[in-house]
Amino acid sequence: MKSKIVTAEEAVALVHDENTICCNGFVQSGIPEALLEALEKRYLETGHPKNLRLFAAAGQADGKERGLNRFGHEGMLRKVVSGNWGRMPKVAKLALDNKVFAYNLPQGVICQLYRTLASGKPGFFSKVGLHTFVDPRLEGGRVNEGTTKDIVKLVEVEGEEWLFYTVGTVDVAFIRGTTADPSGNITMERESLTLDNLAQAMAAKNCHGIVIAQVERIAEQGSLNPRDVRVPGMLVDCVVVAEPHNHMQSYVCQYSPALSKEIRVPLDSLEPMPLDERKVIARRAAFELPPNGIVNLGVGVP
Repeated sequence: MKSKIVTAEEAVALVHDENTICCNGFVQSGIPEALLEALEKRYLETGHPKNLRLFAAAGQADGKERGLNRFGHEGMLRKVVSGNWGRMPKVAKLALDNKVFAYNLPQGVICQLYRTLASGKPGFFSKVGLHTFVDPRLEGGRVNEGTTKDIVKLVEVEGEEWLFYTVGTVDVAFIRGTTADPSGNITMERESLTLDNLAQAMAAKNCHGIVIAQVERIAEQGSLNPRDVRVPGMLVDCVVVAEPHNHMQSYVCQYSPALSKEIRVPLDSLEPMPLDERKVIARRAAFELPPNGIVNLGVGVP
C-alpha cells in the first residue's frame, strides 16, 4: 500500500480555488497549524487558492496571526461561516469591510452540521437561535451588509417553530491527531480534545472531498491499537508530520499530560487564585454544583 505521508506543501497543493474548507480546533487548542501555515504561504506566493469558503465552529486562532488568521488576506476568502469571530481579527476585518460573505452561527449548530453532512442530510432542525440574531426574521446570522443570502430558514412543524440550518458542502477537511501510520489511521493520545475530527472527515468524504491530517509522529504500519484509532485511514487522504512549534497542544503550552488525561495533577500543586472578583464568582458558582453533576463549561468571565 502506498504511504499517505506527504509534506505540508504537497498536501495544500490539493486545495483548489473556491473550495470549502473546514478546520479542526477549539479556541487555542487542537489546531493544525502546519497546514494553515503552508496554505497561507502558498497563497501569498502564488495567489492561489483564492475565493475559499471557510467553515469553522470556534474561530480557532490566537487573536493575532496564527490559526484561522492565516486566511485573513484579501482575495483568499469569499465566504466565512463561524461560531466565534473574536479570536480571528484579521478575518473579522475582512467581514467588517464587506470583503467576504460572513455568517455567525451558534457553535454547537456548526458542530452538528458536520454530522449532518456526514450523514448525507441537507440540513437539520433546531430551536437553538429562535428569536435571536440568527433567526431570519431578524438578521439570519449575517454579519455584514454585503451578505444577503439566507442559510437559516424558519419553518413550522406540527404547529411549532423551528430553524432549519444548511451549509452546502465540504471539499477539504484539515484535521489533527497525535500519531498516524502510513495508511492514515489517526490516534489522539496527546491531544487535549478530540473535537470534530471524525465528523469533519466523514463530512468531507461524503461530499467527495479530501481529508488532510496533521500529526506529530509516525508509527509502523499495523502497530497502532485499533481501539485507539479515532479517525480510520479509509477517511484520510494524506498525512503531514508537523514540526513541534506547529504542533503545540495549545498556544500556551507545548504539552501538558494533565490536559490529555495522562495524569491527574494534585490539587495542592496548583497555584491558588488571588482573592478577587473572579474567585468570588467561581466560589458562588461552585455552590450550585451537585454531586456527580454534568457541567457545561463555557469560556467564562472575559
